[in-house]
Amino acid sequence: MPAVTLLFAFLAALLHVLFFLMESVFYMNPKVHRNFGVKKIEDAQTLRLTMFNQGFYNLFLSAGIFAGMYLLTTEHVTVGKTLILFNCASMFLAAVVLFVSKPNMLKGVFIQGLCPLLALITYLLANKAIQL
Repeated sequence: MPAVTLLFAFLAALLHVLFFLMESVFYMNPKVHRNFGVKKIEDAQTLRLTMFNQGFYNLFLSAGIFAGMYLLTTEHVTVGKTLILFNCASMFLAAVVLFVSKPNMLKGVFIQGLCPLLALITYLLANKAIQL
């Protein structure tokens, strides 16, 4: 797997760990929930459990990439590549869903989706899976 692909996948995983922290650990901090467009503390309280759950989704996506990276160092290289690519694709597609459902959160779309998209593109280009 190309080093540049691993770098983008690693950055995507780190960002999704940060999302986990923001959504599941620090969400009730007004500075944090305002980043998600939630201004009132009452609204943040209503969304708290939903955000807690969503944060764990992000953590599990990160764990899939980290597990895949570990497996690349073992005899399970194909499984490792599959985990990395699947989780990057899931992250990117979640960014697409965010764009479709909340187009005003374009900054979040790019933060969430750019690194996993670049990981996928660099992998495909390196493996000549697509021709330009």
